[in-house]
Amino acid sequence: MSKYQHIKQEAFEANMQLPKLGLVLFTFGNVSAADRSLGVFAIKPSGVPYQELTPEKMVIVDFDGNTVEGDLRPSSDTKTHAVLYKNWSDINGIVHTHSTYATAWAQAQRDIPIYGTTHADHLTADVPCAAPMDDEMIQGDYEYQTGYQIINCLNERGLSYTDIEMILVGNHAPFTWGKTAAKAVYNSAVLESVAQMSHLTEQINPDVQRLKSSLIKKHFERKHGPLSYYGQN
Repeated sequence: MSKYQHIKQEAFEANMQLPKLGLVLFTFGNVSAADRSLGVFAIKPSGVPYQELTPEKMVIVDFDGNTVEGDLRPSSDTKTHAVLYKNWSDINGIVHTHSTYATAWAQAQRDIPIYGTTHADHLTADVPCAAPMDDEMIQGDYEYQTGYQIINCLNERGLSYTDIEMILVGNHAPFTWGKTAAKAVYNSAVLESVAQMSHLTEQINPDVQRLKSSLIKKHFERKHGPLSYYGQN
């Protein structure tokens, strides 16, 4: 058995959640799962339908984007994952989808404003949308540069990747991450739900105001603060 079997299994299970949660059509998405001690991650093979996936088909890649184990070509987004893992030491799972509502906000080049408590339960800021990539980056190593497009957006806004675990890439689609692949998938589902609710909110009330700071603070801290009381002990 491969010494990478545990992350192959983790990546497989996380990838299989994407169609179940309605986050992908056909092959429009990928999940990776990292093992920091081994310096590698497992990722979905490129263009393989979800119904044909198995743990054994997951491709093992190092943090420079080089294939370490596997007979199939890894996801075309592999270099983006590699850049994020190499620069952000506290994440072990990454998800990329083209889910409908989050992608619509990305195509509109808009942050998702924090309108309600569902959003505030998960983060205290708008979901950022990175500016579209410039031509020089597009014509270079595109997927590699996408990683830095994400990193640079958070840095420019003074946001931490440990606080903001989701982003929209302008004209492209969403990426999410987390301490595990399962958490990254959870964040992807939350992002799609928030994107849909925000879209409907603006349709119902085009003059809607951002959630007031006291409610943002209350809802985030009751789940994540030092005195949090959501869930069980």
